[in-house]
Amino acid sequence: MKGLVLMMVAGLALPVGAQFDQPVRGRQYVAYVAESQTVAAGKKVELELRFHVNEGFHVNSHVPASELQIPTGLALERVEGVKVGEASYPAGKAYKVGDDTLNVYTDDFMVTVPVTATAGEHAVDGELKYQACDRAACYPPKTLKVKVLFTAK
Repeated sequence: MKGLVLMMVAGLALPVGAQFDQPVRGRQYVAYVAESQTVAAGKKVELELRFHVNEGFHVNSHVPASELQIPTGLALERVEGVKVGEASYPAGKAYKVGDDTLNVYTDDFMVTVPVTATAGEHAVDGELKYQACDRAACYPPKTLKVKVLFTAK
């Protein structure tokens, strides 16, 4: 009987229709700060993509300290009129957790992407894959959709 009462009390604490895994699955720990950019048409230029890691969290850098950690990576789709090069990532910050020193991004970080584009407005879709952690745990890897908007003149 005690087990039944505890289950009923625990059930009252959840909103109607809530699922136990819903907060973890739907939460993003990183935000893309979309900014429209203007670049020179026909020339190789660097687009700047700004990201923000939520307070209290960190994400593994592009080159994590251990092969067991999942690196942050950006992939942009091909678009007619735009040639996209390899993304460049910032150096990570040393972050001490227990006896381990991790290589992570916290707060704000910027990824640059070289592009050569024909004149006009462009929208390039992509994804940032990352794994977020806090001081207590690491969470399942996430994919953040991004849309890079820029004008080539």
